[in-house]
Amino acid sequence: MDKKYRYSFWKVGFWVVLLNIILAVLILSMLYYVRNPYPTVDIRTFSIPRFIGRMAAGTIFQVVFFYIGLNWYYRLLARAASWKRYLSPILVIAVSYIVYYYLTDITTKKEEFKISFDISMKIFSYGLSSVFQVFIPLVIAAVTRQLDEKKWQAQNQKVLEQRTFQLEKEKMQADYLFLKAQINPHFLHNTLNFLYSRSLPYSTDLSEGILTLSEIMRYSLDKTEDADGKVLLSKEIQHVHHVLKIQQLRFDNTLQVVFTIRGDPAGHRILPFVLITLVENAFKHGDLKCADVPVRLELDISTEGHLHFFCSNRKKTGPKELSTGIGLDNTRKRLELAYGENYSLYIKDQRELFTVDLIITL
Repeated sequence: MDKKYRYSFWKVGFWVVLLNIILAVLILSMLYYVRNPYPTVDIRTFSIPRFIGRMAAGTIFQVVFFYIGLNWYYRLLARAASWKRYLSPILVIAVSYIVYYYLTDITTKKEEFKISFDISMKIFSYGLSSVFQVFIPLVIAAVTRQLDEKKWQAQNQKVLEQRTFQLEKEKMQADYLFLKAQINPHFLHNTLNFLYSRSLPYSTDLSEGILTLSEIMRYSLDKTEDADGKVLLSKEIQHVHHVLKIQQLRFDNTLQVVFTIRGDPAGHRILPFVLITLVENAFKHGDLKCADVPVRLELDISTEGHLHFFCSNRKKTGPKELSTGIGLDNTRKRLELAYGENYSLYIKDQRELFTVDLIITL
């Protein structure tokens, strides 16, 4: 909002020149078509070229005068300067105006617009005129400043309304997705328990898979989050184990996955579903059956409370699953809200390898 040159030189010049042209036309019209208001002026010796020359010189002075004055005042208004800061421009503008018109007065020929005044009248005339010239640019600058502030406020209000609308739209979409995901999960959880009990006599793998899926559902329904929305790190790790287990059951334990944990997770809390999102991303896009390049999951918990989770997988060849990237983007946003500067998430998408590095200060 604090612009150094609010008024361009050419715009100021345009308006000053236009006003002076109108004034010159009025004066010449009054001299030639109206009764002469200046008895000391001899129309026969009146020189139009000299008159135009003086008007041009006065116009140049006024352009510079108003350009400097308007921008000087505007900067002071933009900075909400104290009244003492206005003394300098007022003094400079007043003195410049008086000196200029004094020099103009003493160089004016007697046969033209030379009107004789005594010294007291001249001082009064110059002083009164300078007061107007001091405050005219100040008033213009103040009015412009008020109009600019209203314009900026309206623009800021519009931007704020657009952001508010966008946030409300995103919240509605999140609420819709949440409701969509919650298709009677309690009913599904109870049904899985029923199927587990009935499948025990027939298939160990089937019953184990149903029980694992039931535990996954239980974790999704768990309401043991603290005030910050975090859960025990040990439960998040257990959830990862359950997901890995059910994936192995799906593929007859042929998946090449190495999950290594170093450190003690006891007592630490973490944002839920962060680790599993990274793991599921590897399962969705990774080559899970390559023994030479297995999916590597490494979790390090230091005694100082730093968590480092590393996930690496070889990328699938051939047709790939369609991905919107919403999972990783949503995870990054959740981490940003929960941890601020106390986390870092690095994703490296290479030609054959995809790696994720997550570091959190718990």
